[in-house]
Order: sequence, then structure tokens, then C-alpha cells
Amino acid sequence: MALSQNQATLVGCIAPLCWGLSVSIVRILSETVGVAPGLALKYILAFVILFLVFRFPNFRRMPLKYYICGFGSALACSVSFAFSLAMAQNGTQTMEVGMVNYLWPSLTILFAVMFNKQKARWWIILGILLAFYGILMIISKEIVINFSQINDHVRSNPVCYLLALISAVAWASYSNFTTAWAQGENPTTAIFALEALFFTGLWLIGDVESVNFSVKGVAVIVIAAVVMGGACVLWNYGVQKGKIAVLGIASFFTPVLSSLFAFIFIGAQLTSVFWLGVAIVVLGSFICWKSIEHTKSR
Repeated sequence: MALSQNQATLVGCIAPLCWGLSVSIVRILSETVGVAPGLALKYILAFVILFLVFRFPNFRRMPLKYYICGFGSALACSVSFAFSLAMAQNGTQTMEVGMVNYLWPSLTILFAVMFNKQKARWWIILGILLAFYGILMIISKEIVINFSQINDHVRSNPVCYLLALISAVAWASYSNFTTAWAQGENPTTAIFALEALFFTGLWLIGDVESVNFSVKGVAVIVIAAVVMGGACVLWNYGVQKGKIAVLGIASFFTPVLSSLFAFIFIGAQLTSVFWLGVAIVVLGSFICWKSIEHTKSR
């Protein structure tokens, strides 16, 4: 029986819930199985799920520049995101770098305006500034930004924060490359296959025999694959059959869900300032989205 538009929208809204779990799952996966083997097996299983639903895109329709820039930025995002979380010193820092990654919605819209000729109203600037202010508040742990404290905090683990920022920039770039050059094809299955090959290669280069697969490790791998692969399937269905405006609003609550799950599953100690910073990041992203909602690309 076909679902109604409202039911399809509800199905699509499950995807942000799954994305909210991604930070905690990748952290647990890295601690339980290891970064390379854990992500290799996660992407292999997720690829199987996506292949059964979407198959491969029509590769001939996509230009070479999309393979280089689009696939390259998607892979860069996954690699930098995974290692930024794995290198975090504890659950709290995991969420800090996770929130840096959540700059991607605002950056996606900014890049669309800069490079894809997307029209936007002036208050997009306010949205971008608010999103960055929220991140700085989270890192400094103070409402009034203390740049000296931010400097000391970031210097304690600079590569971790840098990778998180690279991940945000890479995903925003991928989104715009896909809009401009994917020719309407859905490259998700192919990208998951590429990521599975990359992390499998890292795993094979390392010490394969040292990996100890416990029951917990296998369970986390399966859950991670179902959550990430399922999110893509559910979101795609919701976008095609449901109300895109509602889904867009729901997606902005992903950082809130991510913070909540991190508090529950990885013991992140989140202060009131952190939650306020999260709210400001969400608000900034929402303002960016509203700035282009009633305009059209050229």
C-alpha cells in the first residue's frame, strides 16, 4: 500500500534521527573495532543495502570533473570526519569536533551562493556569522568568546579540530558539485563503494590479524551500517514522496539529536553553554536556509 505524503514525510524525518547517531556510532566503532576495520565493514554492509535499493548510477552521464571533485570531496569528508572523531580525547571533545562538522549546512548554502549562482537575501550573512559564533562558543565554553581559551583548547589537539573543519568544507563542496555536475544521477551507492574500498585498503595495510571481533564489535558494525545506509534510503524516499520543506526543517535538528545521543552513549559532559552554542548553530543554519527559501537559482 502506497504511503500518503504525510506518511512519506514522517519516514524521511527518521533520517535526521539516524544522522544524529553518526557521531556516537563512529566514536564507539573506532574504540571497539578500530577506525579502518570498523569503517571498512560498515561501508561494505551499507553499500550492500544501498545497492539493493538504488543500484549504481549511470556513470556515463557524469563528467570527469565530477568524479574528481565530487567523489574526491565525498571521500575527503568521510575520512576526515572519521579520524577527527577517533582522535578526540574523550566524549566531550568528540562532540566539540562533531559540532564543528555541523557547519556544513551553512557552508553548503554559502558555497551555493558563491559558486552555483544561487540567489539569497542579505540575512544569509547573519546566519553564517551565528553558526560560526555558536561553534566558537562551544569550543571556548563561554558565552562571551574567549579567543585565548579557544587557542589553548584547540592547540591541545589541533589536528582533530582541523579534520572536523575539513570534513564540513568537503561535504558542503560535495553537495554543490553534485548539484552542478551530477546530471540528476544519485551517486550515493558508488560513493559508499569507494569509501568501502578506501577503508578496506587502510585496514589491509595495517595489522589485519590484530583486530578482535567481539559480539559487541560485530553488533556495532551492523547497527552503524543499517543506520547510515538506512538514513540515505529513508531520506531519499522522503524527498521524493514527502514534503521537502518539513524535511529541511527536521534536518536542522540533527546537531541537537547528536548532542543528546552523545550524552547518552559516549558520556559527553555537555554544559549549558554547549547547548546554547548548539541552538545558535541550528538557528544560524535555519536563517541561511530561509534566506534562499523563496528564491530560485538562475
